[in-house]
Amino acid sequence: MIIPEEVTFEEAIALTKSLIDKISRDEISLPEVSEAVSSLVNTQNGARGFFVTYLTSEGTLADNPSPEIIEALACSPEIVAELLVKNLAMSAAMAVAHLRNHNQQMARESQRVKLRTLRLIEKIDMPQLLDMAAQLRESALTWEGSYKLFLQRWQYDAEQREAICQAIDRMLPSTTTNETEGAKEAGED
Repeated sequence: MIIPEEVTFEEAIALTKSLIDKISRDEISLPEVSEAVSSLVNTQNGARGFFVTYLTSEGTLADNPSPEIIEALACSPEIVAELLVKNLAMSAAMAVAHLRNHNQQMARESQRVKLRTLRLIEKIDMPQLLDMAAQLRESALTWEGSYKLFLQRWQYDAEQREAICQAIDRMLPSTTTNETEGAKEAGED
């Protein structure tokens, strides 16, 4: 597969769909998979298009990411770490929104994206992932910090921010869980 150097978001979506199809039909070698994913996640647009397509895909490919995909994602740690943390937060918050709107199907899809994102985070070795997740968690708890604007942009309320904290708690060391419980008991958002 040839990935343009300046791939657009739309092109990245189309290329990722094609890649997923080729993988599912066994029409692409493992080194080619790794090379294609590496090229996609090398740019912000490519990585965004890859994740939106890969994480929401109907098949089961994203349920158990291959070592080639994990290895390829590790090639662009700054872009990938940021997008994984934000995808985790957004899918957790959207699951809450869909449940409020009584849309069980969309809530299940958001939950699936959250679980797929957690699996990627667990498998990939990126120290910055934990740092970014901790920063996002802190912003969700305090409504301050480096992810405050991200949370405000999407207008996440207290219940959604709590869901974000719970999702992040699944990937962070257990010491942070006590802070969330303490904040809830104190009545903080």
